[in-house]
Amino acid sequence: MKKEGLSMNKEPFLQVSKRRNKAGWQERLLIRFIALILALIVCGAVIVALVKMNPVDVYKAIWDGAMGSERRIWQTIRDTMVLLCIAIGLAPAFKMKFWNIGAEGQILIGGACSAAVMIYAGDKMSPVILLIVMFIASALGGMIWGMIPAVFKAYWNTNETLFTLMLNYVAMQVVTYCIVFWENPKGSNTVGIINQATQAGWLPELFGQKYGWNVLIVLILTVGMFIYLKYCKQGYEIAVVGESENTAKYAGIHVKKVIIRTMAISGAICGIAGFVIVSGASHTISTATAGGRGFTAIIVAWLSKFNTFIMVAVSFGIVFMNQGAVQIATQYGLNENASDVILGIILFFLIGAEFFINYRVKRTKNRR
Repeated sequence: MKKEGLSMNKEPFLQVSKRRNKAGWQERLLIRFIALILALIVCGAVIVALVKMNPVDVYKAIWDGAMGSERRIWQTIRDTMVLLCIAIGLAPAFKMKFWNIGAEGQILIGGACSAAVMIYAGDKMSPVILLIVMFIASALGGMIWGMIPAVFKAYWNTNETLFTLMLNYVAMQVVTYCIVFWENPKGSNTVGIINQATQAGWLPELFGQKYGWNVLIVLILTVGMFIYLKYCKQGYEIAVVGESENTAKYAGIHVKKVIIRTMAISGAICGIAGFVIVSGASHTISTATAGGRGFTAIIVAWLSKFNTFIMVAVSFGIVFMNQGAVQIATQYGLNENASDVILGIILFFLIGAEFFINYRVKRTKNRR
């Protein structure tokens, strides 16, 4: 009995406790840097186990895949801008604690609106007017798609996570329906490159760079969203509603209005991401246009704590590693899913770093 009593009182070797004071930026940076190094070591070990290659060659392949040539550098920048644009769109909704899991659908609807304008008005407008109409149409399409779950949440308190998630599948069916009318060539079940001969509706080069407009548009949104959330009255209202709806009501904030307005902005920016993809990158539309980036952007927004400038670095880091992972899979003849496994390892360590930023792990004192 005595031994049993001793075992019952035995304390754990380690104790986890929430930090009383927030970690400083230097400590947060160090923890994330260590997490990234550990992720690279594990990725290298996994690849070495699979292909029996020198880890240094593996890391060289990662660099080569993302930054190995001017074309690859601009592909990395292009994909970074798309991911960043989506994360910016999610930031206000997430800060309000409205869990917008519907970015994929909002991107698809925005992209479909861009494609529709390109197809039906490509030869009826001047290039500048056409691009402006495409931009507005995409923003409006994404805005409407974002406002649907917001209205239901504001007036009937529906579950926004399930609602926005299910709207992704509805958006995919809408795009599938559109492809039936837009397929080119007929019977291919694909839209093909839209206006390939005239390039009507394609974002032109800026300063001699093919994706220059992509960068400019998204950087303007980055600065604008940072100012909006940090210094504008509406940004303050978003933060208050996110902390407590009751407090917001007590402060005289119209909660329903804030929910609908914020999701309108969130959906519009995700719709603009659809415009950037269709007009500035792929020049086509399909159910794979969003490519899962709506979900990856959730990780970007969360890791960045909704700071759009930090999102730039996080987006670049994720795209850089993803491009490198694809290069490894191609170079060493691995299964096409190998790049997803590698990226998953990296994200696992980065997300794990957030645990150590918010919690302390220490050895238990006075263990019996």
